[in-house]
Amino acid sequence: MRYNPISTYIFTTAILLLFCTTLHAQINSSKGGINTVNSAVPFLRIIPDARGGGMGDVGIATSVDPNASFYNASKLAFAKRKLGFSLSYAPWLRALGITDIFMTHFTFYYKVTPNDVIHTSLKFFSLGDIEFTDNAGNSIGNGSPRELSFDAGYTRRLGKHFGLGVAFRYIYSNLAQGQSIGSVPIKAGHAGAADLTATYNLDMKVGKRKKMDGNFMAGIAITNMGSKISYTADAVEKDFIPANLGIGVGFRLQPTKQHEWGIYLDANKLLVPTPDSTDSDGDNIPDFKQQSSFKGLFTSLGDAPGGFKEEMREWTMGIGTEYWYDHIFGVRAGYFLEAKDKGYRRFVSTGIGVKYSVFGLDFSYLIPTGGARNPLDNTFRFTLKFDFAKVGGNKVDIDGDDINDATDKVDKGTRKRLKKQKAD
Repeated sequence: MRYNPISTYIFTTAILLLFCTTLHAQINSSKGGINTVNSAVPFLRIIPDARGGGMGDVGIATSVDPNASFYNASKLAFAKRKLGFSLSYAPWLRALGITDIFMTHFTFYYKVTPNDVIHTSLKFFSLGDIEFTDNAGNSIGNGSPRELSFDAGYTRRLGKHFGLGVAFRYIYSNLAQGQSIGSVPIKAGHAGAADLTATYNLDMKVGKRKKMDGNFMAGIAITNMGSKISYTADAVEKDFIPANLGIGVGFRLQPTKQHEWGIYLDANKLLVPTPDSTDSDGDNIPDFKQQSSFKGLFTSLGDAPGGFKEEMREWTMGIGTEYWYDHIFGVRAGYFLEAKDKGYRRFVSTGIGVKYSVFGLDFSYLIPTGGARNPLDNTFRFTLKFDFAKVGGNKVDIDGDDINDATDKVDKGTRKRLKKQKAD
């Protein structure tokens, strides 16, 4: 790409956020200022798929699809299909005329048994091509900043209603390898992380006279728990990665076979210490920066300088709704809310989805409503999905009797007979 001053400015800002040890909010939010919680490799928390992106960035307790591994992998325990995969694409900063920054996300899951699922995903974020310059504006070379994460996980269904999941993640961040900060050479950053997730899933009947199929789901996801990351070989302090606590609930109702409606709510909080200028040992490094990543997971739940009120403002909220007609065409809408002194991301999102046989395609569009610009302002995102059934059947049910749970009304005796016939 030719030299782009906007890309250079954005990249320079990212470098400053990552490397300047004294760069953090200097006005305590309890006094009316801004005190945003920051971390390295923030791409890990960018919503990758168009379905969640069209519903206010929710996804912890939505119905299962191949992108569940990003939000809450334990949902995969209740997948009705044998295997699935997806590919998502999100352009970045299109509203500013930039064309070479984008994110892609690939996911895959496979039901080894009716109760056991393995899954993997790859997330890639390209920051375009950058021309580096010295203080005098002279060119000192070109670079292609790239970041990626790769994870693999296992999900297990426990009983009829519960699912648990674990995943392990490798993180690579190459922002300016080959350049230097003063005389200190910059290297690519590496980190490892893990996710722990849990889901409660309940199918039910709703209504007194006309019984309608319904589903309630609740999930909790603790993601990106792992090591710190650094970009120099002898870094005195390292940066936190965006560990996150997410809680979600969702309810779906199917009045008839042709109509299905769902509403979902997610709440998220970064498990990263809140910036505070306190330096008790006088080494010119704030105390919060010197915490271990493990300690930071716990202190982040109650360390806001402004007390409980500020701590609650560090939670973000997303609410979304989705309607499907005949399981072929879907429409979505949602709203995302973040406190003014914690980033001020606020936006409305909309989207549509289409399904045909094993194939699905989703689109989403983001409309900003808050004071802060969003890199996805007025931008379309796309997701292509495939869900494949077990050979010889249209769907794979979660109790392993080859009968779709939505229409499974047989008694235990019949179920045993069907299983015996299958075994024979």
